[in-house]
Amino acid sequence: MTNTILITGASGGIGRRTRQAFERAGWTVRVYDRRTDLTEAARGADFIFNGMNPPMYRNWDTEIPRITRQVIAAAKATGATILQPGTVYVYGDQPGPWSETTPQRAASRKGRIRIDMERDLLAASSDGVRVVLLRAGDFIDAENPQTLFNLVVLKGAARGRVTATGNPDAPRAYANLPDLARGFVALAEQAEDFAPYEEFAFPGVSFSYRDLAQAMERATGRRMRIGRFPWWALRLASPVWGFAREMTEMRYLHELPHSLDGAKFARTVPGFAQSDLDAIARAHAGPAPSARVASLA
Repeated sequence: MTNTILITGASGGIGRRTRQAFERAGWTVRVYDRRTDLTEAARGADFIFNGMNPPMYRNWDTEIPRITRQVIAAAKATGATILQPGTVYVYGDQPGPWSETTPQRAASRKGRIRIDMERDLLAASSDGVRVVLLRAGDFIDAENPQTLFNLVVLKGAARGRVTATGNPDAPRAYANLPDLARGFVALAEQAEDFAPYEEFAFPGVSFSYRDLAQAMERATGRRMRIGRFPWWALRLASPVWGFAREMTEMRYLHELPHSLDGAKFARTVPGFAQSDLDAIARAHAGPAPSARVASLA
């Protein structure tokens, strides 16, 4: 193995952090330019990280299958292993904790699209393509102004407000992107010992909005009140704003208590260190990031 990886979607949140993590681990990192041929770009690479994702959930029904076919074809032609981020959409609204053995029962159109994507990757693994899928909860990153966490949940933190997009007492699964990116590095370094298709649930950290408010109080010394996100406004905007419609479809995940069981990941990468809630709160308690254009890709 040459320790070479091609990063697609390197300008997105997870792609940028994954590029940084592999560079810090001493890998040779290439960045894919969408204007070029993916197969040619992947030649000589050990891995293709599939970070491509249509922004603002746009055209998922056509773009996700197209991207998946493109990545599979490049991996098959070059022998590169696919590193694939996975979502919790595939589990729907069934009780957790969710793990690699949890049945996939999507409760949304986007969940069904992701199930189809994973089935295509699994089928490709029977045809010579190697796949490592690492599933994670909602992305958080103190340095990324375009996460839902920064755009909505902590937008009012400087004024002592945490905005709950769901049940304030329901724990939800989150993945701190710098930690998740290091998780991909750790798995890539062992991938030669894996089965052709290997899936892992990233443990991440699970917490409620009330937990978050208390952690932000400890980090800032400022009392935090909990407000509620105005979903009614998104419903009104849905007929004319595609992103509002796509977000509203996923509202159930903001009400549903859920977490990921990362036991398999922990066995595979023993001693893997992750940021806890207090560390995440401290990181987010700094100067609030700003973004001219918001994208949740």
